[in-house]
Amino acid sequence: MKRKWLSLFLCLSIIMVMLAGCSSKQNSSNEGFDELETEDIEATVAPTTTDTANASDASEKLITVGFAQIGAESDWRNANTTSMKSTLTKENGFNLIFKDAQQKQENQIQAVKDFISQGVDIIVLAPITETGWDDVLNEAKSAGIPVILVDRMVKVSDESLYSCWLGSNFEKEGVTAANWLTDYLKTQGKDKEKQNIVVLQGTIGSTAEVGRTKGFDDTIKKSSNLTILEEQTGEFTQAKGQEVMESYLKKYKDIDIVVSQNDNMSFGAIDALKAAGKKPGKDVIIVSFDAVKAAFLSMIDGDLNASVECNPLHGPKVAELIKKIKNGETVDKVQYIDESVYSTDNAEAELPNRQY
Repeated sequence: MKRKWLSLFLCLSIIMVMLAGCSSKQNSSNEGFDELETEDIEATVAPTTTDTANASDASEKLITVGFAQIGAESDWRNANTTSMKSTLTKENGFNLIFKDAQQKQENQIQAVKDFISQGVDIIVLAPITETGWDDVLNEAKSAGIPVILVDRMVKVSDESLYSCWLGSNFEKEGVTAANWLTDYLKTQGKDKEKQNIVVLQGTIGSTAEVGRTKGFDDTIKKSSNLTILEEQTGEFTQAKGQEVMESYLKKYKDIDIVVSQNDNMSFGAIDALKAAGKKPGKDVIIVSFDAVKAAFLSMIDGDLNASVECNPLHGPKVAELIKKIKNGETVDKVQYIDESVYSTDNAEAELPNRQY
């Protein structure tokens, strides 16, 4: 009987050992699976986290630029916008926010306010007129946002409200136009003859209009045979240029010279002269500004006599200035673009080189 119980006890013991061994193997197997599964998840998630961080770093490295453009009133302005947009790209390290003010200063001021609220890194402003900027530029300064002016200047009580200005020497352009005209009249044997001039001005109060008017008028006064009959704004547009030229033709019998402060107004003046039965470029000398590609075609056709260049390709220089300012470097307050003057003599040869 004792032997029987002993045998039963031994059997039960063996069974218990076997069960314990199975349980140990099962637990060991589960632990291994859990560990492997966790490592696999980490390996899958880790690259995604890294990619997200890299994307965030890349985004943070972009310089966010708010550009408040005047509008799209002329070929020059469109070329200027294209230059800025094609340069201030993400590939070049920029995030550009572009606003078209449609020729209204209130729209432009609101655009600058929006840039400030969005916390851009830098503001680029092509001001419609020179005055009325103190308040909003003070807001930008208080927010610690540097401002670069392009094309046109501003008149403010504190010049520290903007970092620098980039554009053309408009007064010099006016002088260049006047000098070209007096030289041309000499070649035509008309330097002693009385010549009547009408002027199509740009937007009154804009830097281009102020500079070109002063430079041209001051130089022309030195020639006693040249008389400016009237100056009136054509607002830098072809339609308005044509309208003003039509009014000049009704008002004055003898107009010898038209000076137009941009090419688009010149095209309008040419249309008005042709409609009145006159031959532009021959019956009436036309001196223009900007030297866009269409002006070269007009010079080749003989309708336009000369155009003083106003280089709109500001993008590369603006990008350079932005990076310098962001790096804490000092930049010159005034930055001029290189420019020239073109006429019927060299228009055809120069046309293939024009980018705008």
